[in-house]
Amino acid sequence: MTLKRSQVAAVAAVALLSATPSWALETTGRSLANDWTWPPFIVISLVLTATLYGIGVTRMRRRTAHRRSLLWRILWFVLGWISLVIALDSPLHELGEQLFWVHMTQHEILMLISAPLLVLGQPLVAFLWALAPSWRDRAATLAREKAVRTLWASFSAPVSAWLLSALALWTWHIPWLFDQTLRSNWIHAAQHTTFLVTAIIFWWPLANRISTIGYGGGLAYVFTTILHTSVLGALLTFAPRPWYSSYITTAPAWGLTALEDQQLGGLIMWIPAGTLLLIVALFLLVKWMNESQTRWQYTRMAELGRLSERGLK
Repeated sequence: MTLKRSQVAAVAAVALLSATPSWALETTGRSLANDWTWPPFIVISLVLTATLYGIGVTRMRRRTAHRRSLLWRILWFVLGWISLVIALDSPLHELGEQLFWVHMTQHEILMLISAPLLVLGQPLVAFLWALAPSWRDRAATLAREKAVRTLWASFSAPVSAWLLSALALWTWHIPWLFDQTLRSNWIHAAQHTTFLVTAIIFWWPLANRISTIGYGGGLAYVFTTILHTSVLGALLTFAPRPWYSSYITTAPAWGLTALEDQQLGGLIMWIPAGTLLLIVALFLLVKWMNESQTRWQYTRMAELGRLSERGLK
């Protein structure tokens, strides 16, 4: 199979995210609607977070004058929460154990959709408000402890956040370790948790520290991420043989060889995921250029003011 054939197949792959293709139904003999797994740990976690967030924002709304910004945060959280349901419980989860490219789609949703939306939703603030006043005070006091602030500052610093997300991505794609996720639910859960947590840490500096690192620093932060994720996507796409033995037996049931399946997964990491990051990079570039233009205008006005004062003297 050539790369060109894989690229054509990638178009068909996107359709599977929104509808059930006939060839899949014919292969499995059952509706993918039955593949909603509802694992207790994930369901309980999702319901608990939604409940705490709802209680928290209700209390916050009674005490804040900035209701419009709060509504935006609620919207981001709801969209992020829905994307988590899709990634972790929908038919994507079951299909991801049979097709590598679906597994890659699942990971990209967690890292590039769920994580940034949750960061914008600021759930920890709402969770804090959901607690009883005495517990809220204790949690706030703990968060102000020097050791806690130092630990969080070290993890969320741009360099650390970048390294953690990159390390998680490359480590979990080591063939032996990736195959273990398909043989153990606990290892699989650890993989998804690692991806989500490190992605949240990755996006946090862009949402909360842009004044510190600047738009130029943010641009470098995202652009270097595009580079290393594209390298991994290219390696998966152009590999001469399949990396993951688990899909050698499952991919053919869906009309693909394991290598074709892997090439689709590599293309998804390389092109759609890279495009999303590129959009963020372009946004930061525009903001950086506007900031530079504004700074230049202020500097020019200050110089003109000083020249005017000298002329009056």
